[in-house]
Amino acid sequence: MNKQKREQIFQRFQQENPEPRTELEYQSTFELLIAVILSAQSTDVGVNKATRKLFPVANTPEAILALGLEGLKKHIRTLGLYNAKAENVIKTCQLLVDRHGSEVPDDRASLEALPGVGRKTANVVLNTAFRQPAMAVDTHIFRVSNRTGIAPGKTVLEVEKKLLRHVPKPYLLDAHHWLILHGRYICTARKPRCAACLIADLCDFKEKTD
Repeated sequence: MNKQKREQIFQRFQQENPEPRTELEYQSTFELLIAVILSAQSTDVGVNKATRKLFPVANTPEAILALGLEGLKKHIRTLGLYNAKAENVIKTCQLLVDRHGSEVPDDRASLEALPGVGRKTANVVLNTAFRQPAMAVDTHIFRVSNRTGIAPGKTVLEVEKKLLRHVPKPYLLDAHHWLILHGRYICTARKPRCAACLIADLCDFKEKTD
């Protein structure tokens, strides 16, 4: 795929959705961090149901620590892997208090040092909360990048690096949200909705559906 096609693709994404947002519900950087930690192998819808109960009760590191491990589990037990997630959230909250003045750090190394925070989670927080050019490649973005030809790669990291290199700079900060929404609702895994796709004529996918 050439530079001109990529430019047109992201221009159309921007025209359709000028201010894309994550579907996770949050009111602070800390709430976003916790929501993303909880979202591993869970849907945004499921995470939002849990955090709607959790955040009114505890939405700071100190408040979650005051809940304790068992108290936290009661609020997130509807999520898969909730035992491990609860342990990671408690440990992360303690580190935020001890090392960062209860604030979420804005650099990758500090974020990835938090339990339950890998590269993808760090990228979401850096991009969404701190508006840094980071690309959190999940299954949707990996699929869309390869299927369309925007940034093909065999690994998540390869796709991430290609996206950062090839997405036109004016669109880089919002590209993550456009791609994930496109993969979630249009360029779906089993049967992409090519007839409803606004970039179908620019996409390299040869087996387009009606």
